[in-house]
Amino acid sequence: MRGVIMYAPGDVRVEERERPGIVEPTDAVIRVAAACVCGSDLWPYRGLQPVDGPSPMGHEYVGVVEEIGPEVRNIKVGDFVVGSFLASDNTCEICQAGYQTHCINRQPGAATGAQSEYARIPLADGTLVATGTQPTPEQIPSLLAASDVLGTGWFAAVAAEAGPGKTVAVVGDGAVGLLGILAASRLGAERIIAMSRHADRQALATKFGATDIVEERGAEGVAKIKELTNGLGAHSVIEAVGTQESMMQAIHATRPGGHVGFVGVSHGVSLDGAKLFFSGVHLHGGPAPVRRFLPELIELIMNGEINPGEVFDLTLPLEQAAEAYRAMDERRAIKVLLTP
Repeated sequence: MRGVIMYAPGDVRVEERERPGIVEPTDAVIRVAAACVCGSDLWPYRGLQPVDGPSPMGHEYVGVVEEIGPEVRNIKVGDFVVGSFLASDNTCEICQAGYQTHCINRQPGAATGAQSEYARIPLADGTLVATGTQPTPEQIPSLLAASDVLGTGWFAAVAAEAGPGKTVAVVGDGAVGLLGILAASRLGAERIIAMSRHADRQALATKFGATDIVEERGAEGVAKIKELTNGLGAHSVIEAVGTQESMMQAIHATRPGGHVGFVGVSHGVSLDGAKLFFSGVHLHGGPAPVRRFLPELIELIMNGEINPGEVFDLTLPLEQAAEAYRAMDERRAIKVLLTP
């Protein structure tokens, strides 16, 4: 099969690789219908974290089940499925509490890399959710979004306790931040402030439910949020970047007693304990338990109630994966969908 390999920062290649097979009796092998490049893939691409290379890439996927191990009971050959970036058994106490990304048996969700023609999915019964019916071609991008960025944005909104009567501010206008806006809107937020400097992302944020746009960053951005909220700050803030500046911007834009849902993968973030103590702000986040939300999100997508697939503004064949990485790195695309 063909699959994407990262050798070093900026060095992404599509190569012939061995087609994965069943290794553990709880595995499934899927034929990938669509994959994509994630913002977190850009950290090693930019040299901001080590490349464990040559490294198979990709952790967002949808596809059709081709093979199952002898202990798989809930997933059948021929099912169209959506999975999460981390595999979980969905039965341990941590999973049952809704935190499948911290499953005691967790492991990479697409063990062989999802930016490929086929992928091996461990713990298939706990990780994969079947759509029930075959999705239309138009629904596939939205289902792909559910496998990570929609589920992550949804968790961020839930962690920030977005809801009726709340003002929600969103730090980060990438795919996760934009879909956090969609989630906050679905959860009934009264006002949603998108922090963005890019016209195309501002337009999509507004389409997803943003009521206000703030272009300022850092202290100026915080001051603008305070100005829009009678000096108090937002009730709920989604942090979807993962830098020191974005985390401080999120915390300082939150009113005392408010909630920050942080899902940006932290890079170099440190918090001053005394300042956090006196802020009165709740912090909750981390790697999103996408599996918790998949049944609900799949139903919303299959019923046509939401269209998160609009976050994909560029579609390329798998063979052009290097260009997909470049386009996202250079911010020429919000998120790139890859078709095997």
